Amino acid sequence: MACFTAPLAEAIIVTIIKKRIEKKEKATLSLSGKDSTKIAETENHSGIPFSRKIGWLTKMLWGGSFLLAIEHIWHGEVVPWAPFLTAMNNPADIQPMLMEIATVGVTMALLVTAVWVVMLAVSKHLENRKEKNSACDKAIEG
Repeated sequence: MACFTAPLAEAIIVTIIKKRIEKKEKATLSLSGKDSTKIAETENHSGIPFSRKIGWLTKMLWGGSFLLAIEHIWHGEVVPWAPFLTAMNNPADIQPMLMEIATVGVTMALLVTAVWVVMLAVSKHLENRKEKNSACDKAIEG
């Protein structure tokens, strides 16, 4: 019915957080005298900046919410006139709709976030491996 609203709400919150992080990273780069168009080094010294990593989560959440909304429109559960959710027309359907948001919607949002956390772990592993290989190359050269 409206399970896409939970990941949508998370997407809105994470987008706001992402904007704040980008602003902070830009300020850090401008203070250090680096080119603000090239966000290559932030507080984590090298690798992918956190704003880009959190951008992965926002894209996953917005994309998933959009696809779920399209699916709900396709099945007639969301309509272009008020109250927009067909479950809101009948007061007896409101409780099951809220239950679906609380169970299915929150579970989907948590699952997407868990996949993102795994992506962060893999990214960190690859960054560490790259740094280790770079250190080995420098040791061999010098």
